[in-house]
Amino acid sequence: MKNRNLVKDESLKRSHRKSILFNKREMQAIDHYCKRYKIKNKSKFMREIIISSILKKFDEDYPSLFEKKPTLFNQKLKRR
Repeated sequence: MKNRNLVKDESLKRSHRKSILFNKREMQAIDHYCKRYKIKNKSKFMREIIISSILKKFDEDYPSLFEKKPTLFNQKLKRR
């Protein structure tokens, strides 16, 4: 194998730790899912699920040109 000179981006380094507590039933569901779909790295799996959920929500909340319901971006504020 060749040695690869990888350039590491410091901004992508994971340095912020968060802890999550699950109850027994939630943990059983996660374990069952990981076993069924052969997920070996639960940390990576949970990180991907959380980030994909956040990005999906951002995409849904993004203002569009023909938006019907008022949002902070398209509602007219009354000035006094």
